[in-house]
Amino acid sequence: MAHDQDVSRRDFVKTAGAVTAAAAAVIPAVQGFPGIQKVRAANDQVQFGMIGTGSRGSYLLKHLKGIDNGRCVAVCDINADNLKHGVDTIGTNPKTFKDYRELLSQKDVDAVFVTTPLFMHFPLTRDVLLSGKHVFCEKCLVFKPEEVHALRALCAERPKQILQTGLQRRYSYFYQTVKSMVEKGILGDVKHIHAQWHRNMVNKPSSLWTMKPGGESNIANWRVFRSMSGGLTAELTSHQVDVADWMFNSSPDFVMGLGGLDTLKDGRDVYDNIQLIYSYPGGKKMTYSSVSTNSFLPFFNAQRPEMGEIIMGTEGTIEITVGEDVHPPIAWWYREPPKAVAETTKAGEKKKAFVAGATMVGSGGSSTPIPIMTGDLDFTGKESFLDKEVKFARRWLTTKGVMVQEEHRNPVDIELESFFNCCRTGEKPKANLEVGMADSVAVILSNLAMDEGRKVHFNEIEKMGLKPAAPGKKG
Repeated sequence: MAHDQDVSRRDFVKTAGAVTAAAAAVIPAVQGFPGIQKVRAANDQVQFGMIGTGSRGSYLLKHLKGIDNGRCVAVCDINADNLKHGVDTIGTNPKTFKDYRELLSQKDVDAVFVTTPLFMHFPLTRDVLLSGKHVFCEKCLVFKPEEVHALRALCAERPKQILQTGLQRRYSYFYQTVKSMVEKGILGDVKHIHAQWHRNMVNKPSSLWTMKPGGESNIANWRVFRSMSGGLTAELTSHQVDVADWMFNSSPDFVMGLGGLDTLKDGRDVYDNIQLIYSYPGGKKMTYSSVSTNSFLPFFNAQRPEMGEIIMGTEGTIEITVGEDVHPPIAWWYREPPKAVAETTKAGEKKKAFVAGATMVGSGGSSTPIPIMTGDLDFTGKESFLDKEVKFARRWLTTKGVMVQEEHRNPVDIELESFFNCCRTGEKPKANLEVGMADSVAVILSNLAMDEGRKVHFNEIEKMGLKPAAPGKKG
């Protein structure tokens, strides 16, 4: 491998870890801070750059290629192969850089995507904001407790700049529909959520999680070392604890958990299996599991592997998983058996309970799943006879598994387009600072709970990572 392609972690930090002062020296400030970059493209496109064109960055570039309201004008990566792949993927002949500070100095760049290893998310996001540009940072927003406080303070100083994080379930039609069902009480009182993301990395190793030569000094191994990664909690749990926060409309009160490094003993120091319990206000809970030795998913009649969530209320349950480039999303609704109602005689004596309404299922059984439909299958009352029959047929075929549920658009495309719209209008993103911060805090505290084997309360983050008060001053 050529020297410029064999990038060590030290090289990466040396290139990307510039302090704010260094960034400010490169990018001239106006009255102490640079002005916010205005979208100036004649065709109303947001001109953007991307820092990090590895696996995730190139994945986003593939989707960004089809987004009309944004145009890539610059890319940056310290790996020559990644940089070339990013340029080839987007196809807009962007400027290329190995030093991200040079990208930030480009006046034609309005917004920047940060798609680097987790431990560099905050330093780069900070410098992008200080350059006056909008920023889309992949989850997790921050890596350490002190970064929680620092990013909140910085964003408070720069409220007109857009910050969005990569939690695409917030942009999914099906997840939005389920959120609406929860809010309208269709599922009753939602008290419990279970989520899992299981992978078999013994029989089918992932190239992203496989140890490569060089160990901790090789930046390509960043996911498997605590110095650079939050492990399974950051890479997988983060998506699904965000779903629970969204459905419960709250952050957890505390988290408990167990983590182990029991199988993948190749020098890594992140857990290869984790089990977590999150307690939310009002007695609500989410249980979570991620293992690396089995990919079986006991949802949807085992039709899909790996990941999904079960959202359980007193009147019904939803099984749901997000779609991606290969597999469509699935969202199945199960109604609870009807409530038992006791008859009363004229004398006031209670008789045997009977089931109110039409009996849907046998005693103790479960209902047949009802696939959640996209809006084009809703009945408006204005359909012609033929249109109505077509909708009935499509609904019936979907319940039989002949037709599959489909999002109108991939949630990744929607979140990217939405980011550019927010840059133009100043509208607050669905996956905004506080959503991303709550998600990052959950990752930090979940790992702490497993490391220390104790119940960790979420209000502990308020005191974590703060510098002690100077002698003689009250903190």
